[in-house]
Amino acid sequence: MYTILVVDDEQQIRILIRKYAEFEGHKVVEAGDGMEAVRLCREHPNDFDIIIMDVMMPELDGFSAVREIRKYCQTPVLMLSARGEEYDKIHGFELGIDDYVVKPFSPKELMMRVGAILKRSRSGRGNTQGDVFVEEGLKIDFSGRVVTVDGQKVELSPKEYDLLFYMVNNRNIALTREQLITNVWGYDFYGDDRTLDTHIKLLRKSLGPYSRFIVTLRGVGYRFEA
Repeated sequence: MYTILVVDDEQQIRILIRKYAEFEGHKVVEAGDGMEAVRLCREHPNDFDIIIMDVMMPELDGFSAVREIRKYCQTPVLMLSARGEEYDKIHGFELGIDDYVVKPFSPKELMMRVGAILKRSRSGRGNTQGDVFVEEGLKIDFSGRVVTVDGQKVELSPKEYDLLFYMVNNRNIALTREQLITNVWGYDFYGDDRTLDTHIKLLRKSLGPYSRFIVTLRGVGYRFEA
């Protein structure tokens, strides 16, 4: 059983999600706006397994709420929005969300995405090698989940860490898009491969001059070349 924090200013959306979540045996806590969600996460940082967060809300929008929540906890976040523009998705992934669903949505698919996210978050930790990788000014501490670029620590989203670690542990190997999605997001990932491209773009931005280590293999996928 999971405990899900559902944050949406539309009561009917909260009722719909609660209905499907409780049918699957999960516990649901509701928040009607971003301010309430931040308060709940500040007061109970370890109580929620996942947060379903709407973007457009009064008082405090979903993006700002996630930014504040990340100060208290790293709970997985699935974002809901009536807007499906790439900019909004990239902004969400930069904040460290795990998935982005555009309204209107299928409640059944939403719960499948919730299950997939939690399965990955619970099984994906600690799968990287417990050593340190150094190449020029790039240093990656796998066990500490710390990445530094020319001596400066860079902050990555949880999925960026997972993607980078997987690519480095399989460096100099051509990795197909299917391999990356299956091994980083999971075989039951319900998104599309544009999610991979978005995270590669964000990862390259974070690595700065060492973004050149991530090589695009046209028609195949990517390779970490070092």
